[in-house]
Amino acid sequence: VMSNRIQPIATAPQLGALLQGTRKSRKLTQAQLGARMGLSQKRVSELELAPGSLSVDQLLDICNQLGLQLSIQPRDEEQQATDSQQADW
Repeated sequence: VMSNRIQPIATAPQLGALLQGTRKSRKLTQAQLGARMGLSQKRVSELELAPGSLSVDQLLDICNQLGLQLSIQPRDEEQQATDSQQADW
């Protein structure tokens, strides 16, 4: 059962894990989700493993199919400071 809490996502692997975990919690196979989206099972697998290749349209569609909503908001300042110290620009 997915909780209703906000799940911060900062990296593509975190997004893939969230999408996969949500799909599994909804008892959907990759093939079933793909059929709803007009994608192959292989493509759903690729999107879960490498979500950086998702288009914005695909991201919104997969969120909709999984009962998720996308929300973008500023990070808290403490998190931003930690991330900027770790950034390797």
